[in-house]
Amino acid sequence: MMKRIGYREAVARQTESLEIGRRSVAGALDDLDLSAFGGKTIGLAGIGASYQAALVGAHYLRASGIKAFAYTPTDLYGRTDAAADAFIALSASGQSREISDVMREASASPRLAVCRGSDNPLAELTGAVLATASGADNGASSTGYTGTLLALGMLIDRLAGNSFDWARLPAAVATVLSSAQSAAGQAARLLQGRTSIDIVGAGVCFANAGEAAMLIREAVRVPASGWDTLNYLHGPMESQDAATGLIAIGDGREVKIAQDVAALGCPSVLVTRRGDVAPADRLVVIPIPALGNAIADAILEIIAIQLIVGDMQDAAGLTDIVFRYRQTDIKLKPWSPTEV
Repeated sequence: MMKRIGYREAVARQTESLEIGRRSVAGALDDLDLSAFGGKTIGLAGIGASYQAALVGAHYLRASGIKAFAYTPTDLYGRTDAAADAFIALSASGQSREISDVMREASASPRLAVCRGSDNPLAELTGAVLATASGADNGASSTGYTGTLLALGMLIDRLAGNSFDWARLPAAVATVLSSAQSAAGQAARLLQGRTSIDIVGAGVCFANAGEAAMLIREAVRVPASGWDTLNYLHGPMESQDAATGLIAIGDGREVKIAQDVAALGCPSVLVTRRGDVAPADRLVVIPIPALGNAIADAILEIIAIQLIVGDMQDAAGLTDIVFRYRQTDIKLKPWSPTEV
């Protein structure tokens, strides 16, 4: 259980949250026995923002030489045995009913929960937990999502024997929060009033595209969709025009997509590590640092987009709103408007 805070306040505390989380996860990893995961096909189960995090984790596991797949609970009900040999269950609150359901079904497999804290129903069910200590958050997940990504990155590095200095991350986050603020404001003004917004990316950027779409839907109440870069070229972009908007995330084909769509009159934003892409009419470019680790870079990308969403939320007169549509059957205990 964590206190709900305003969206901007949650985004602003990312540097602090991730540094606390880095220390917490490092200590927890030293106490965990991960030997049961060795040589296993790993399933990552998540729902909502945690499913987007599962996509990031599965991609990074495969890139690290470990067979892995991301699943929603719908994919797993009644068929966990066929899905994977071991599971990483993602739920910031640890109270998502559906994740607990499928982890109960997977009781014969090694299971590890990644949650904000260690005192929750999911952690009790799995018997092993990696606590992100991400702290207070908004209903539109900010620190909860990045904290989960951080924990996954550090966990996978431990499983795969990768080497990356996660102590570099908080300073890079502080740089993005300060250096990207002006461009994020320009992007928000460009995207304000759009009838719908597409977000495009590949690999971990595809996962972030889905997360960005959720943020825009939740915080700004504008229809938004996440798309894989190459899939986007096969028809979905046909609906783009002056009334819609685009956010492209990446350094490859995403650059040309953003430039082409802007040239056709659709307001576009590019979040990229490339330094050779100039802004243009209807195109805002937000450059971010490159840390050389897929998950660390994904955290910087989504924080830049969180800044855009914060400005859009304010401009729409929706500052610090709460969800209009609350579901009473998706948590393992009654929800309170002061909790996330």
